Amino acid sequence: MGVRDWLGWPVLRQIGAGDPYGRGAAAKSSASEHLAPRTRTAQKVVKSVCPYCAVGCGQNVYVAEGKVTQVEGDPDSPVSRGRLCPKGAASLQLTTGSAREHQVLYRRPHGTEWESLDLDTAMDMIADRVIESRQQGWQWEQSGVRTRRTMGIASLGGATLDNEENYLIKKLFTALGAVQIENQARV
Repeated sequence: MGVRDWLGWPVLRQIGAGDPYGRGAAAKSSASEHLAPRTRTAQKVVKSVCPYCAVGCGQNVYVAEGKVTQVEGDPDSPVSRGRLCPKGAASLQLTTGSAREHQVLYRRPHGTEWESLDLDTAMDMIADRVIESRQQGWQWEQSGVRTRRTMGIASLGGATLDNEENYLIKKLFTALGAVQIENQARV
């Protein structure tokens, strides 16, 4: 091992640079010298709220050329003070994730393949099935007590839905007469 190899050791670099704790230039690698923050290219920063739970953590959404490029915690938020949970920190994938579908997919009963449907056809299919299930499971009364409910529909909301979506789903299913309404975030 030559003298040059010894001089490349981090401890010797720190002492030689007058940085014994390795918090300054001695800690930088050649790869990290050329790194730039992803937020530097943003054309604007939009204040937002994390869509996942009821806490309401603040987010800074960085936008460049009309596309979301980064989502970070908002340090000005009195709720989260710049911190996000793992789900909130990954909310960039809501808009830019490669696994995100941009069309309605349908698999017929006993089918093995997915097929694309237009949105109007899918909405009509859903509405027909909801109406039929509601009518088949409707109870006006049970044991002499007026119930006015349907036992043919239940809802289990997912944690990937935001507060507003969960609120609207709860209201919709209550209006339909369903009583079995639950959410994954509460279970």
